Amino acid sequence: MPKVLISDALSPAAVQIFKDRGVDVDVKTGLSKDELKTIIGRYDGLAVRSATKATADVIAAATHLKVIGRAGIGVDNIDINAATARGIIVMNTPHGNSITTAEHAIALMFALARDIPAANTSTQLGKWEKNRFMGVELTGKTLGIIGCGNIGSIVAERAKGLRMKVAAFDPYLSPERAASLGVEKVDLEDLLRRADIITLHTPLTDKTRNILSAEALAKTKKGVRIINCARGGLIDETALKAAIDSGHVAGAALDVFEIEPAKDNALFGSDKVVVTPHLGASTSEAQENVALQVAEQMSDYLLTGAITNAINMPSITADQAAEMRPWIQLAERLGAFAGQLTDTSMQAVEIIYEGTAAELNTKALTQVALAGLLKPALSDVNMVNAPVVAKERGIQVSEVRRTQHGAYEGYLMLKVTTDRQTREVAGTVFSNGVPRLIQIKGIDMEAHFTPHMLYVTNEDKPGFIGKLGTLLGDAKVNIASFNLGRTGPGGDAIALVEVDGPVPESVLDALRKLPVVKQAKALAF
Repeated sequence: MPKVLISDALSPAAVQIFKDRGVDVDVKTGLSKDELKTIIGRYDGLAVRSATKATADVIAAATHLKVIGRAGIGVDNIDINAATARGIIVMNTPHGNSITTAEHAIALMFALARDIPAANTSTQLGKWEKNRFMGVELTGKTLGIIGCGNIGSIVAERAKGLRMKVAAFDPYLSPERAASLGVEKVDLEDLLRRADIITLHTPLTDKTRNILSAEALAKTKKGVRIINCARGGLIDETALKAAIDSGHVAGAALDVFEIEPAKDNALFGSDKVVVTPHLGASTSEAQENVALQVAEQMSDYLLTGAITNAINMPSITADQAAEMRPWIQLAERLGAFAGQLTDTSMQAVEIIYEGTAAELNTKALTQVALAGLLKPALSDVNMVNAPVVAKERGIQVSEVRRTQHGAYEGYLMLKVTTDRQTREVAGTVFSNGVPRLIQIKGIDMEAHFTPHMLYVTNEDKPGFIGKLGTLLGDAKVNIASFNLGRTGPGGDAIALVEVDGPVPESVLDALRKLPVVKQAKALAF
């Protein structure tokens, strides 16, 4: 009988699920790190919230551990790399608190619109400052949602019920999904210009960090109100304070901060700012939901091998793992390649498996490719939840399997259709088990995937390669390998350059200014 340790407080109903499913369970909360290390070797599963720290040395002591289940979304308290190296699956419950977080954003919107916290404090002090607290109606106002995934779409539905106009910026939101939600899909500039209230519901990635920067805030409508229940770091807090002090931003409501716990912050002390201590998921219903979900998921895995909401492993059997490992690596890198080159809304993804690749567990490979594709913009995506994320954004995903008819025994092609174009990228696994890129946008070329690469599309004109080499050389960027392909003399061409380090943005800007260059991007794998 498998045995699970619950080291953080979970609902008694979750404990009962383990018992009813035939899993032996111990509840030991408040353990010190040394106490946890002493006993963790007895257990097959560890169920935690955020208090328990499953660090590398704890995981090293977990000699029989097969799965760690996090009741909630964030897994910062779990060393994913250490768990992966030990073959321990890490699961979370990504959708258990979506409604609760969306409702908190709506609550903060009301509090901000009607100055409720400041009015409450004033009235409790015996003042009767009725004329001081002049609020605004939400009816008829335009709500701008940055990030219209699971939580953002719930906020949109609630806002529509309040008779608000809703505009959403999300590169992965399809027009069809926007129409079904009754929201207007817009670009960021349009949202900033039009929104009376802006609410953020996007992950924190390199692309979204400080998405509301000083420059972005300056483009907003005067009197805008801003809400953040997503992630600290999405807003430049110093710039927001300045915009509030100047009167350009009427107020802000924040549940998350760049540094947490937020004991001191530039935004504190203003009656135009409403703050809460990261309460987005803090309702009894949400805590119950995630506890029950993690108990079900861990029981399923320990008893049947089924994997749900895993952070570090796709849904494949043990027998398939060895054969599929290089193909999983290829699928992830092809997805990451296309994802890093895609800046506009995705409408469809088609994955073609040919020859020996078509005989594999293509569902798992598709999940891996989708995760690689979506992760550059959505850091929370993993191999298991990628299909759900794609569906939420209205991205049509399809697979095609066919027998070999080309030069390669097996290959995988990824076709990504956006509102501007369809991009194709294909690869194969050579006999040595190394994934290789073999085709980009119909142009044949062979290249390894390396940590740092430069991708350039250009017109095939004399002198371009020399100018490219000079720009890289002047910037002290060393070229490790140079891969070229073209449609024909004078036609479209692609340069894929392996370099020994990151390509500076100044070099990319200089490349983009060359008359023959159509696109220049730095890639990382």
